[in-house]
Amino acid sequence: MISDFDFWVLTLLLGLGTFLIRFSFLGIFGGKEMPEWALLHLRYVGVAVFPAIFMPLVVWPPATDGTVDPIRITAALAALVVGLRVNVIFSIIAGMATFYALRFIF
Repeated sequence: MISDFDFWVLTLLLGLGTFLIRFSFLGIFGGKEMPEWALLHLRYVGVAVFPAIFMPLVVWPPATDGTVDPIRITAALAALVVGLRVNVIFSIIAGMATFYALRFIF
Protein backbone atom coordinates (compact mmCIF):
# COMPACT_ATOMS: atom_id res chain seq x y z
CA MET A 1 0.00 0.00 0.00
CA ILE A 2 1.21 3.48 -0.78
CA SER A 3 1.52 6.01 2.02
CA ASP A 4 -0.61 9.16 2.07
CA PHE A 5 2.44 11.38 1.55
CA ASP A 6 3.64 9.37 -1.45
CA PHE A 7 0.13 9.40 -2.91
CA TRP A 8 -0.15 13.18 -2.74
CA VAL A 9 3.37 13.74 -4.06
CA LEU A 10 2.63 11.43 -6.99
CA THR A 11 -0.75 13.12 -7.61
CA LEU A 12 0.82 16.59 -7.63
CA LEU A 13 3.66 15.50 -9.91
CA LEU A 14 1.27 13.86 -12.37
CA GLY A 15 -0.93 16.98 -12.32
CA LEU A 16 2.11 19.19 -12.95
CA GLY A 17 3.25 16.93 -15.80
CA THR A 18 -0.20 17.02 -17.41
CA PHE A 19 -0.31 20.79 -17.06
CA LEU A 20 3.12 21.20 -18.65
CA ILE A 21 2.21 18.96 -21.58
CA ARG A 22 -0.96 20.94 -22.28
CA PHE A 23 0.66 24.31 -21.64
CA SER A 24 3.51 23.50 -24.03
CA PHE A 25 1.00 23.00 -26.85
CA LEU A 26 -1.01 26.08 -25.94
CA GLY A 27 2.14 28.13 -25.42
CA ILE A 28 3.37 27.28 -28.91
CA PHE A 29 0.09 27.73 -30.79
CA GLY A 30 -1.92 29.84 -28.32
CA GLY A 31 -1.35 33.25 -29.90
CA LYS A 32 -0.99 32.11 -33.51
CA GLU A 33 -3.48 31.33 -36.22
CA MET A 34 -3.54 27.62 -36.99
CA PRO A 35 -3.02 26.63 -40.63
CA GLU A 36 -6.08 25.45 -42.55
CA TRP A 37 -4.69 21.93 -43.04
CA ALA A 38 -4.22 21.55 -39.27
CA LEU A 39 -7.74 22.78 -38.55
CA LEU A 40 -9.10 20.33 -41.12
CA HIS A 41 -7.33 17.41 -39.46
CA LEU A 42 -8.24 18.51 -35.93
CA ARG A 43 -11.88 18.42 -36.94
CA TYR A 44 -11.74 14.62 -37.10
CA VAL A 45 -9.85 13.99 -33.85
CA GLY A 46 -13.02 13.31 -31.84
CA VAL A 47 -14.38 10.89 -34.41
CA ALA A 48 -11.05 9.05 -34.55
CA VAL A 49 -10.34 8.90 -30.82
CA PHE A 50 -13.82 8.12 -29.55
CA PRO A 51 -14.20 4.76 -31.36
CA ALA A 52 -10.67 3.79 -30.34
CA ILE A 53 -11.59 4.24 -26.69
CA PHE A 54 -14.76 2.14 -26.89
CA MET A 55 -13.76 -0.49 -29.43
CA PRO A 56 -12.61 -3.04 -26.79
CA LEU A 57 -15.98 -2.67 -25.06
CA VAL A 58 -17.75 -3.35 -28.35
CA VAL A 59 -15.67 -6.26 -29.64
CA TRP A 60 -14.89 -7.99 -26.30
CA PRO A 61 -17.58 -6.77 -23.89
CA PRO A 62 -17.16 -7.86 -20.29
CA ALA A 63 -20.95 -7.98 -19.94
CA THR A 64 -21.09 -10.96 -22.32
CA ASP A 65 -17.86 -12.60 -21.08
CA GLY A 66 -15.99 -11.52 -24.19
CA THR A 67 -18.33 -12.97 -26.80
CA VAL A 68 -19.28 -10.81 -29.76
CA ASP A 69 -22.63 -9.07 -29.33
CA PRO A 70 -24.38 -8.01 -32.57
CA ILE A 71 -26.37 -5.34 -30.71
CA ARG A 72 -23.19 -3.61 -29.53
CA ILE A 73 -21.62 -3.77 -32.98
CA THR A 74 -24.75 -2.34 -34.60
CA ALA A 75 -24.86 0.50 -32.06
CA ALA A 76 -21.17 1.22 -32.64
CA LEU A 77 -21.69 1.36 -36.40
CA ALA A 78 -24.65 3.73 -35.94
CA ALA A 79 -22.51 5.95 -33.72
CA LEU A 80 -19.68 5.90 -36.27
CA VAL A 81 -21.94 6.87 -39.17
CA VAL A 82 -23.54 9.71 -37.23
CA GLY A 83 -20.14 10.84 -35.92
CA LEU A 84 -18.74 11.06 -39.44
CA ARG A 85 -21.70 13.15 -40.57
CA VAL A 86 -22.50 15.38 -37.58
CA ASN A 87 -20.41 15.50 -34.38
CA VAL A 88 -19.38 13.50 -31.35
CA ILE A 89 -22.32 14.47 -29.14
CA PHE A 90 -24.89 13.26 -31.67
CA SER A 91 -22.74 10.19 -32.23
CA ILE A 92 -23.01 9.29 -28.55
CA ILE A 93 -26.76 9.87 -28.60
CA ALA A 94 -27.23 7.77 -31.75
CA GLY A 95 -25.14 4.91 -30.37
CA MET A 96 -26.99 4.88 -27.07
CA ALA A 97 -30.39 5.12 -28.73
CA THR A 98 -29.57 2.28 -31.10
CA PHE A 99 -28.18 0.13 -28.30
CA TYR A 100 -31.16 0.59 -25.98
CA ALA A 101 -33.72 0.27 -28.80
CA LEU A 102 -32.22 -3.01 -29.98
CA ARG A 103 -31.96 -4.30 -26.40
CA PHE A 104 -35.64 -3.46 -25.91
CA ILE A 105 -36.67 -5.14 -29.17
CA PHE A 106 -34.56 -8.30 -28.69
